[in-house]
Amino acid sequence: MARPPNIIIAAYRGEALGEPFAMFDFLPVGGLTAIAGLIFVALIGWRLIPQRDGPGLQGDPMAEYADYIAELSIPRGSALIGKRLSEIYPEADKADLAILGLIRGGKRRYGTSANTELKALDHIVIEAAPEALDEFRANLGLKISGKKDGEAPVAAAGGMSLSEVVVPDAARIAGKTAEAVGLAWRQNTVLLGISRRGRQIRTRMRKTEIKPGDILLLLTPKDRSAEIVEWLGCLPLADRGLAVTADKKVWLAIGLFAAAVLAASVGLVYLPVALGIVVVGYVLFGILSLSELYDHIEWPVVVLIGSMIPLGAAFETSGGTELIATWLVDLTQGWPAWAVLTVLMVVTMSLSDVLNNTATAIVAAPVGIEMAQSLGVSPDPFLMAVAVAASCAFLTPIGHKNNTLILGPGGYRFSDYWPMGLPLEILVIAVSIPSILVFWPL
Repeated sequence: MARPPNIIIAAYRGEALGEPFAMFDFLPVGGLTAIAGLIFVALIGWRLIPQRDGPGLQGDPMAEYADYIAELSIPRGSALIGKRLSEIYPEADKADLAILGLIRGGKRRYGTSANTELKALDHIVIEAAPEALDEFRANLGLKISGKKDGEAPVAAAGGMSLSEVVVPDAARIAGKTAEAVGLAWRQNTVLLGISRRGRQIRTRMRKTEIKPGDILLLLTPKDRSAEIVEWLGCLPLADRGLAVTADKKVWLAIGLFAAAVLAASVGLVYLPVALGIVVVGYVLFGILSLSELYDHIEWPVVVLIGSMIPLGAAFETSGGTELIATWLVDLTQGWPAWAVLTVLMVVTMSLSDVLNNTATAIVAAPVGIEMAQSLGVSPDPFLMAVAVAASCAFLTPIGHKNNTLILGPGGYRFSDYWPMGLPLEILVIAVSIPSILVFWPL
């Protein structure tokens, strides 16, 4: 029920019939449809995706500089103590990073140290992209080294953030080490990684002399990032949305979300209200800052929904909904129930391929109820058909934001979506119609 179209459908049922759909009412039909779709994509669908190579493919302009040499320390009491370094290679492979070696007592050990038993305050030297670095650190409970071995930076009140900067010739840190400029004790900032275009770095991170042209990955107080970059004399790179996991608040965040879902599941509170309370809780407990909250709200979607709700109401009041429903009922006159539901799903999917899926649900939900009333049957299967169809926009890159996001990076064209999307939509209809009739009989 957490998808916007499902919430819209549930709310509309509450207004029209006096009671909204419950939290897991969508699960039987949605679960079977999702499983069928996953099997199709895994076995057949991926073969239908056009392959794009050459200059038309838009890659990450930072790809050449994506991997950093970094160090992570093993804290006292870690479950890794006593294990061999090679035993964490599978976790490194999972995070898509390379373990280069080990530092103990401030000195880099010879080779990769694969068979060395790990001790507290050892430093693991890795080569990784920022996202993989943070994932690996969080999964294994490793620490970011600060001023001294094993000493993490003091978290600022507004939290810590990751910044990528390039070092010009005139930078304060050029020709010096992070330790020499007092990066940690002066600015509460940690040099987390260095990218030197494939050249090896043999010394400790904080003792490595920074050279012009190096790209640095810095862990800075969130509210002072720009000030610290300016103090260093470095040039900030374009923001790639990098973030560092706040380990101490992970379980709090999960707990608040789980409590909201549980409360909505047992009917104590309506899901949108429960999720709104979770967001307020995240801000109050410092899991999210107000600036992050503002940045993560999709204002175009909010405006779209805000404008579509009165438009949908006007469409219903003016008789437009009844007109479309009557036309569809007349078109399917004498057809069996499954055929009528199929027509409704096809129309809704077609709308969803060119409209936002939430807007489609707002328009199609009253049409579904009007069709059910015209046929003298339960409106629930029609609303469920709209919920499934509104979320299945696979034919175009504009039907859903996820489709749009992969258009550029994948080098796809507008016409590349339907070869896999069309059979997938047909499969969705073939699986969901029987499921709806079983779980939501007419």
